[in-house]
Amino acid sequence: MEHEIINRLKAITGDAFTISEKDRVESYIYDEVEENFRPTPSDNNVVVKPDSVDQVVEIMKLANEKEIPVVVRGGATGLAGGCTPVLPSIIITMERMNRIVEIDEKNMVAVLEAGVTLMDLLEELEKYDGLSFPVHPGDEGAQMGGMAVTNAGGARAVRHGVMRKHIMGLEVVLPNGEVMELGGKLIKNNAGYNLLQLILGSEGTLAVVTKVILKIYPKERYSATLIAPFERIEDACDSVMEILKSGNIPLAVEYMDKRLFVDTAKMLGMKWQAEKGKADIMIILSEKTESNLFETVRSINEICQAHNSFELLYAGKQSEQQEILKIRSQHYELIKDEICDSYDMAVPVSEVPDFILGLKKLAAEYNTGTNIVGHIADGNVHNDMLYLPDGSIPEYAAELKQKMYNLCLSMGGTITGEHGVGKIRNREICQQLGETQVALMKGIKQVFDPKGIMNPGVLFAE
Repeated sequence: MEHEIINRLKAITGDAFTISEKDRVESYIYDEVEENFRPTPSDNNVVVKPDSVDQVVEIMKLANEKEIPVVVRGGATGLAGGCTPVLPSIIITMERMNRIVEIDEKNMVAVLEAGVTLMDLLEELEKYDGLSFPVHPGDEGAQMGGMAVTNAGGARAVRHGVMRKHIMGLEVVLPNGEVMELGGKLIKNNAGYNLLQLILGSEGTLAVVTKVILKIYPKERYSATLIAPFERIEDACDSVMEILKSGNIPLAVEYMDKRLFVDTAKMLGMKWQAEKGKADIMIILSEKTESNLFETVRSINEICQAHNSFELLYAGKQSEQQEILKIRSQHYELIKDEICDSYDMAVPVSEVPDFILGLKKLAAEYNTGTNIVGHIADGNVHNDMLYLPDGSIPEYAAELKQKMYNLCLSMGGTITGEHGVGKIRNREICQQLGETQVALMKGIKQVFDPKGIMNPGVLFAE
């Protein structure tokens, strides 16, 4: 990066908060994408750490003037390569903009700077009696700005939906440095196009989010976790659909291949208690009253039994629930060295059993396997590609991935349910959306970002 640019950035944020040394910049260029499938980064970048919207404004004015690409970095917990600069770029890290501006109990909203992490918010809400925030994408190091622009999801989407459902307002800085307030604390606001919703899920391609106004909710005080073992995945999925139709909406319903539950528990020095069956679902319940919780448990047990489940396991103590959740959440540690790529496709809930069986059939055709984990009640299925026994990426990797995508799309699905397109699915997006939709999206980007400086390579292949 030119010395003039570096010096001007130092004048904005201060010497200590502008990093240009290559060895230090390298720690700011990747997210959690598997190493072999990461986008190739530029080696000519500068990192800046603003601590106010005014500093972001000045950075964007400079970038716009010099037509320098800008990549905004949140908690780097993403899985689509979105924060990797593929061109020489200014990397804006939001870590210093981490103030909780307000917890407004009267309007039940939180006003947060973009660098506030999910953990920061949850810890702050513990100071208030009976307040909570439901969205949990899996890593509490995720920052609010990043959760907004990636429309973060997670296991709890079955009851609470994804991030866009909970965001009432944003403060953003446009590529030309202009500050725009979108939405607010209003429940109703019908004035013009909903630009707020365009920013949500835009993956850093339209503007820099500097502040988020977020709904908060009363805490549900009673919880339990059920493990329902089945012999057949079809019966497990049918029971989930029947549970949803009954009006019982669990906090989360998770599926993992049986061996993942069993072997992860063993890795952690525990034992998976559901010994029978080949397909287990984990049902997490959360209710306002104890009587509601017990009635929900009774109803779900009857439904599962009617769909040929073995005896359900009940965990009511917090320690028991946390042990089960730990087994579910730590499965990646079990498989991380055997996978070279991973996916987060989603299909209509009714298609989940056929989709899971179809993915396994495709893997078998190539004499390989695939680990499957699913947010089964919202149709979001995670699977992966395995290394060959010698540790190399298989020659058929691209072909098998394409067949998996074809299967998903044939069922009315999407190639990404929650991780986003980023820079690792930008060549496949046309296959799903078609040329007309992509052209409209490019037109929207042109209006917001006429010089094309916001996160080049994300959503659209260069």
